[in-house]
Amino acid sequence: MKKTLIFSLIAFTATWNTYAQAPAYPNRSVRAVLPYSVGSGPDAVARMVGEQLSNAWKQPFIVENKPGANGWLAIGEVKRSAPDGYSIAIVDNTHMTLQPHLYSKMPFDPMKDFTPVAPIYTTNFFIVVAANSPWKNVTDLVEAARRAPETLTYGSWGIGSVAHVGSTLFQQKTQTSMVHVPFKELPQLYTAVANGEISWAFGTAATVQNLYQAKRVKLLALAAPQRLSLYPDIPTVSEAGGPADFTLKTWVAAFVPKGTPSDVSQKLGGSIATALTTPALQERFRTFGFERWPTDAAGVTRAQEQDSAHFADVVKQANISLN
Repeated sequence: MKKTLIFSLIAFTATWNTYAQAPAYPNRSVRAVLPYSVGSGPDAVARMVGEQLSNAWKQPFIVENKPGANGWLAIGEVKRSAPDGYSIAIVDNTHMTLQPHLYSKMPFDPMKDFTPVAPIYTTNFFIVVAANSPWKNVTDLVEAARRAPETLTYGSWGIGSVAHVGSTLFQQKTQTSMVHVPFKELPQLYTAVANGEISWAFGTAATVQNLYQAKRVKLLALAAPQRLSLYPDIPTVSEAGGPADFTLKTWVAAFVPKGTPSDVSQKLGGSIATALTTPALQERFRTFGFERWPTDAAGVTRAQEQDSAHFADVVKQANISLN
């Protein structure tokens, strides 16, 4: 009995000493790997968040940009990293909820391979047309599409993108049929809209604000439950005569590899949440038309589940596949 007690005390002491001596997180540089190019909206926000975290932690926060390959380069990099909180993926709902329904095989499983640690922001999409377009609202656009099926064109930044799938959903809800024109680059897409080369496209405030301010495009409506404070004169799709409660948005969140200790995830998530409240971040959000996502890590998981089910239905009905 004494020997058992002694061994138990020794084991407890060893475990306690190991825990007590473990350096607090983070004790070295933390990196965020992004599937976005330098200068993009998510990149700008990640760098501003990183600056706040570096100051708070007294450790470097490094942003690595690995665009391309559907975002899989960046996501794969984090998946292969140790689950210790020192490698973070900052990605959006296209990667974590839409792509699994477009591809039969993917190099990662969003739910099994990753754990969300912090929501970052959401942004809704406008219906964008040329400034000289005859359409004044969504009703005009829908009526034109119904009068001439397969004549109007809409653009996106690629087959299977959230804009493509969202436009497909818009057609389903309005019982219209239009022609999809995919582009490789966002600037090309919205320049084509401004020049009247395509009829319309979904675009965020961050992607179309320069053309909008230059009065080369106009915004018919916002696919959101309520108007955006930065664009108070732009009605929602419902208000502009479109389908009731039609929404299309992107959300961005931070994820770590599955198996990351919960205390590390909680500290990381709390630190990011605090960084997002700074006036500089709030002003950047306002500039880009982003909105802070008022939820937590569990809310991100719920959004994954809900969006995945939603996209599954849309993709199936439209028979979209990228295999």
